[in-house]
Amino acid sequence: MRLKTLWKDYKVLIVMGTSLVLVHWSWFHIKSSPLFQVKTEEVIPEPGIVAYMNQSDRKNKEK
Repeated sequence: MRLKTLWKDYKVLIVMGTSLVLVHWSWFHIKSSPLFQVKTEEVIPEPGIVAYMNQSDRKNKEK
């Protein structure tokens, strides 16, 4: 089978398969890149704020 007939017969399959591979490969690299990682900082609330929030939640539930 010649390359020309292979391209002519399976053009859509070759283009779609290559595109699918490239999209998944680039998505993997974007997700694993440290530039695009969301930095989460763990915020520990102060005990007074937590107690106030718990009291206000109870008052709202009672209403």
